[in-house]
Amino acid sequence: MSAESLQERKRQKARNAIITAAYELFSERGFDDVTVTEIAERAEVGRTTFFRYFGDKQEVVFADDERTLAVLIGTLRREAERRRPIGDSLATALRVIRAATQEGLTGWTTTPERSAVHARLLRRHPELMARLLLKQQQQAAMIVAVLTEHGATPTVATLATQVSLACLYTAMHLAEDPARLPQIVEEAFTRLDGLGG
Repeated sequence: MSAESLQERKRQKARNAIITAAYELFSERGFDDVTVTEIAERAEVGRTTFFRYFGDKQEVVFADDERTLAVLIGTLRREAERRRPIGDSLATALRVIRAATQEGLTGWTTTPERSAVHARLLRRHPELMARLLLKQQQQAAMIVAVLTEHGATPTVATLATQVSLACLYTAMHLAEDPARLPQIVEEAFTRLDGLGG
């Protein structure tokens, strides 16, 4: 095993320990009553190590975003390539995003406890929801770019992305059990079947 891969494993282990510690503490005491120092102590790392991976306490809440986004964009590219050119078909663009969203949300069902804490934090803390919405709009720009790269018109790429976000927001509001989020997102997409031609 190379020194580089050993270092990468150690980095990943430290990052995972921080995330696990943070979610345990958030579950036990809520978001406001947990400090970065307490998270670092629970993870058995120093504050400096915490800040090597996360800019602040809020960012830990969104620790899985990078993986989710990578899966989403990878699937989006594959699905868009299969259906190119998307052109002016809103229905095709929605099918591409729908397939990518289904795969991107798999983490919600593989880590149900963390997903439940995540959902609870977003409901109770407007500042976390605001941060999520900002992140989602940044991600939306990436989705629009992938769709246009695969022949979607700017109007269709933008509209399909925003409609898909509406499906996600609907599920976030309706899913009392966070483990059901992917199912409710899929149900929201199903309601769109037949629209957009």
